[in-house]
Amino acid sequence: MTKLEQVQSASAPAAIGPYSQAIKAGSLVFLSGQIPLDPATMELVAGDVADQTHQVFKNLIAVAEAAGGSLANAAKLTIYLTDLGDFAVVNNIMAEYFSQPYPARATIQVSALPKAASVEIDAVLVL
Repeated sequence: MTKLEQVQSASAPAAIGPYSQAIKAGSLVFLSGQIPLDPATMELVAGDVADQTHQVFKNLIAVAEAAGGSLANAAKLTIYLTDLGDFAVVNNIMAEYFSQPYPARATIQVSALPKAASVEIDAVLVL
């Protein structure tokens, strides 16, 4: 049986519920969904969906690094948007953080996200 190891980073927002920032299982790391919280204040960053998306990726980077990896290890992302009209903006920002081969991805419109965020992203890394 693979041992599950909790991953935590002080550079990313603390979990706001009964979950871990990430769980490492062998060579796989499952990053919980990140919303655009500033880790220092635990408040949403000011600005539009572009500003929020950059903060989400900063948070994911911090957790990935705490797990011993980086976004370059991402095999799969799921993006949750409260408005699919923001898809192009988020897509362009994602291209700033990844290069080919890009991770597999699903993008889903949801009715609401925690703390009224516009975007949430989770990831699976392979180390």
